[in-house]
Amino acid sequence: MSHKHENLLRAIFHDPISANIHWREVESLIHHLGADVEPLSGARIRVRLNGHEGILHRPHHGNTLGRQDIQHLREYLAHARATPSQYAERQKG
Repeated sequence: MSHKHENLLRAIFHDPISANIHWREVESLIHHLGADVEPLSGARIRVRLNGHEGILHRPHHGNTLGRQDIQHLREYLAHARATPSQYAERQKG
C-alpha cells in the first residue's frame, strides 16, 4: 500500500473525525484494497471487500465527505477487516 493510502486509512479512523477527506481519494483506496465496486442509482455504490458487501454514498455537494459519511465508511471498513491495525498485521505476516 502506498504511503498516501496508509495515511488516508489512518485519517478515516482518527478521532475526532476529519471533515477534509475527499471522495476520489476514498474511491482510490477501496480499489487499491481490492474491492469490487458497482454503481447503483443516484450517488450510491455497492462495494464488496473481503467478503463483506456494503453501500456507500458519494457526496452530493462538493467532493469532501461529511462526518456522518466518514463514520459510515469507517464502520464498513471495520466490518470488511480493513482497519489500520488489521492492515499492519497483514503486512507483518
